[in-house]
Amino acid sequence: MSGYRFRLMEDSEAAEISGWHYEPPYDFYDATGDLDDLQELLDAKRRKGAYFSAFDERGVLVGFFQFESDGTTVDVGLGMRPDLTGHGLGNGYLLAGLEFARKRFSPEGFTLSVATFNERAILVYERAGFRRGSEYTHHTNGGEYLFLPMAREA
Repeated sequence: MSGYRFRLMEDSEAAEISGWHYEPPYDFYDATGDLDDLQELLDAKRRKGAYFSAFDERGVLVGFFQFESDGTTVDVGLGMRPDLTGHGLGNGYLLAGLEFARKRFSPEGFTLSVATFNERAILVYERAGFRRGSEYTHHTNGGEYLFLPMAREA
């Protein structure tokens, strides 16, 4: 799976993504884990042009990206369909999403935040050139969790 196509997320894709369920401990990323996140995903107005669906060469939905631009930096959120995770696809998927964002937003840099337990994702981000920041506590999914901010140049 080398080529990806991106487009603004449609309601049907948001509904499909909201039903994705990951194996523990990655079930932390289930859309149903945080009511506000779920409502934002399902509300076209709240998605406000920041959510993009990702498709493979066959046109099958494989994931999504959320890009929040402040003009110079794009903050990246992303997810991959659960059955595709853990198979070595993350680096190519991430780089394709960053290239899409680079063309669309022309940022100077990218940022993202990841739960510290998600060592698998942190490794993918580091391989893509992201550098670690200082951990912080974030309230989500009904609790307090440690997150790691990461950044790289565009």
